[in-house]
Amino acid sequence: MTTDPARQRFHDLARRDAEGSILARFPAEPDRLDRLSLEAAGLFLDLSKQSWSREGLDAGLDLARALDVEAARDRMFSGEAINSSEGRAVLHAALRADESAGFQALGQPVSGEVDATRAAMRAFAERLRADGRIDSIVHIGIGGSDLGPRMVWAALKPLDPVIDVRFASNIDGSDLTEALHGLDPRRTLVIVVSKTFTTLETLANARVAKAWLQAGLGEDVSAHLVGVSAAPERARAFGCGEVFGFADWVGGRFSLWSAVGLSVACGLGWEAFEGLLAGARAMDGHFRVAPLDANAPVLMALAQAFNVAAGRDARTVSPYAHRLRLLPSFLQQLEMESNGKRVGPDGRPVAGDTCPVVFGEPGTNGQHAFFQLLHQGTAVIPAEFIVVAENPEGGETQAALNANALAQAEALMKGKSEAEVRAELAAQGLSEDEIAVLAPQKTFPGNRPSTTILMERLAPETLGALIALYEHKTFVEGVLWGLNSFDQWGVELGKVLARTIQAELEGGAPQPHDPSTAALMARVRRGQ
Repeated sequence: MTTDPARQRFHDLARRDAEGSILARFPAEPDRLDRLSLEAAGLFLDLSKQSWSREGLDAGLDLARALDVEAARDRMFSGEAINSSEGRAVLHAALRADESAGFQALGQPVSGEVDATRAAMRAFAERLRADGRIDSIVHIGIGGSDLGPRMVWAALKPLDPVIDVRFASNIDGSDLTEALHGLDPRRTLVIVVSKTFTTLETLANARVAKAWLQAGLGEDVSAHLVGVSAAPERARAFGCGEVFGFADWVGGRFSLWSAVGLSVACGLGWEAFEGLLAGARAMDGHFRVAPLDANAPVLMALAQAFNVAAGRDARTVSPYAHRLRLLPSFLQQLEMESNGKRVGPDGRPVAGDTCPVVFGEPGTNGQHAFFQLLHQGTAVIPAEFIVVAENPEGGETQAALNANALAQAEALMKGKSEAEVRAELAAQGLSEDEIAVLAPQKTFPGNRPSTTILMERLAPETLGALIALYEHKTFVEGVLWGLNSFDQWGVELGKVLARTIQAELEGGAPQPHDPSTAALMARVRRGQ
């Protein structure tokens, strides 16, 4: 089957299936739950509450075969330049592979370099923890140099850490001020993370942090400054005493597994960081060998592509685990920066819509915010529920938390008919006139799709597997939509214009702007 007919059939069936009853598909397809649930790398996935029929899923699998998803996956793992616009390999999987795994980037061996960096990270982290002189780390980065480590730290940090880790990313001075507040420069390590070591926000914060160190320690603060960069010479020139490098085939939003994760390796301890790598490595192995119809990242990607084809342009992710509260923010960058595009690697517009808006909050907080929209709004917004069965910190509330997660998924699918509501209101003694007004307001249309991902407990291994699942899902979606998921030209234009505007706000010569921007700049200047 060629690509265009396969894509057209998939889109046609997505629109058709979206109108059908998800709940009715269970008796119509007795094997539905078995076919649409699977275990991978310590995670259990249930995709049976998605809208697709058996025929619709088969059409998705046919599209994946027509687009040769498996060959694209193999090209990534073999180190070909799948980031075609920048001529780079994409090898975050090499960063968590076993020692001497034999990965190559554009034909050149890289596993030895990965092993050496990992050994240096381990030695540094263990020395820092054993020494005891540092009790705080301030991690300065932005985007991929911040979100991954920040999310992992929130998920796994001890309640009483040996070394506390704080993060600063925003160029707004309040962010760094909060991160440094109450710290002792003598016992603080600042880790500056920037792939190019030219990132405006990161360097601005790094200069302030360096001055803070110097105010407390004197001019030479190199022992308290560590750089992590693919341009190590710039980090050394900045004054970093130790520098950890990584290669250009490490994409920012896929870089957690590299030296970018040094701060959490120090804060969590090396054993925990190794567990994170091991969990991701297990998901890599599953992704590489599992058949398409039992491949967790592939099925997750097909579910998203199916919903997009059905006209659903948003998706919510609700982790029912406080420790995973930053996962939605992490996924916003991972998915929307990767696939928020309308032009393919050949320079031509792609066929159809691509990445939906991704948003979310931890449960049960989200239930008291946007879940009203999920249940009764005019738009159908697919949901993902992340459930942690056991939590030693959960205590007596864990059962209630898990019950809410399962109930919300069930409620979104089943809904509540107007006839049911009318019967309830009548039993309460309301008049027909009152029922006529209230019943439509209390009706839930249901038929809202969701996926549930369940882990027995939140551990470094299961977290690593979860992150890798979403990384590979994002890659497969790029293949399905005809995109290069590993560049991000869309972030550049605003940066360029900001430099011009900043120069004017600081007293430079006026430049031509549209009337709105010029008027806003004038007001900002008056308030400075």
